[in-house]
Amino acid sequence: MFRIQTYYLIVCLILSGVLPFVFPLWKDAAGKSFYFMMDIAYVTLFGLSATLSLLSILSHAKRQQQFVMGRLNIILNLILLGLFVYRTLNLSGGTVTVSEKGIGMFLPIFSIVFLVLANKAIKKDEDLVKSVDRLR
Repeated sequence: MFRIQTYYLIVCLILSGVLPFVFPLWKDAAGKSFYFMMDIAYVTLFGLSATLSLLSILSHAKRQQQFVMGRLNIILNLILLGLFVYRTLNLSGGTVTVSEKGIGMFLPIFSIVFLVLANKAIKKDEDLVKSVDRLR
């Protein structure tokens, strides 16, 4: 049986590693769907987020390292979210304007929520281990 933070991290892995392939980020003025694979910055950030989630799952024995990776993953998702907001609010003539937001644009928000829950559970485990060590 896994600890609860492992389940949260698996959800984050699915949110950042699988679902961006399924859901478009937005539709442009011509009605054409824009997927994350069409921009190298989005590919890099989603890939790093998925990799950090996977590494965090695999390092289940090292809670401090898992906690730090969760924090880094939250920062990555905030940067990704910031890029999405910038892209939707940028109305210069050179870029394609976003006419309709897709579900893919909200994936970092859900990922951040599950990462915060995972870090909270990791912190709880760490506090429990410290309290048991204190009793010895």
